Amino acid sequence: MATIGVSTGVDEASAAASDRQTGNRRRSGGNLLRAIRSNRKAMAGSIILLVFVILAIIPQWLYPGDPGAEIYPRLAGPSSQHLLGTTAYGQDILAEVIWGARPALLIAIVAGLFATLLSVLIGVTAAYLGGIADDVLNLFTDVFLVIPTLPLVIVIAAYANNHSLSVLIIVLVITGWSYGARQLRSQALSLRNRDFLQAAKVRGERRSYIIVFELLPTMTSLIVANFLGAALYSILTAAGLEFLGLGNTSSVDWGTMLYWAQNNEALQTGQYLWATIPGLCIAVLGTAFALLNNAFDEISNPALRPVRRIRVARSTS
Repeated sequence: MATIGVSTGVDEASAAASDRQTGNRRRSGGNLLRAIRSNRKAMAGSIILLVFVILAIIPQWLYPGDPGAEIYPRLAGPSSQHLLGTTAYGQDILAEVIWGARPALLIAIVAGLFATLLSVLIGVTAAYLGGIADDVLNLFTDVFLVIPTLPLVIVIAAYANNHSLSVLIIVLVITGWSYGARQLRSQALSLRNRDFLQAAKVRGERRSYIIVFELLPTMTSLIVANFLGAALYSILTAAGLEFLGLGNTSSVDWGTMLYWAQNNEALQTGQYLWATIPGLCIAVLGTAFALLNNAFDEISNPALRPVRRIRVARSTS
């Protein structure tokens, strides 16, 4: 009878802890949305990103046809027909800029998503399992952290036989997951012995269930921040590789626009818009992801919020 009483008490305690955690997750989701709306960086980054998303969805409505077609007068200046002028190959610069938003966002989202999934898989799993699994996965992460990223990216891209978009995304995923895995591992280590996880163990839940449905929801803001950081890394690195000619130079992309502008000495010949507008678009889109990343860093890091509130209070007093 005593054993039954103890078992019943443990079950009730685990169920109560699970209910409290479920309620906390629901409240945290609402708090996350309110925090995004109240954060100026998040709102500014969201607005900028929304503009580029719209451009990526409807380029064919603004400029139907092939944006890379050489059908216009070469090196024409800005006019009512060509607001940003044309390239040395007779292509409309504005049309290429608008069409270039789609591959840029595709690279950022796909590469950022897969790099984040790999970070979650390795970092969180290593922290929760512990022991030999943690040592092996942590060593694997450290190896990628100490390897110089840019030379590795250039070597992989240079020796790839096919410079397609998929190969570029694979290169970015391989070189962009390790930093996020280290962050997620540290956060998971701090949560591994919390009551709600222990309650799930007492209920007899599988490890995979505990990680996916109990542990990961409490790390949502950090996972989103890692995704945004990986997306920012993917945008800038992809543009750099394409500028060096390691991408598909026949595609219409901001990086390839810079590549051809450099090959034709656009700055030296006075074609400033051809050389600067694609770079400006890369910088603005990267700024959007950077603003969102910083905003989610503030949301996910409790140490930043009190400092910010104190500064606001002092400035208003």
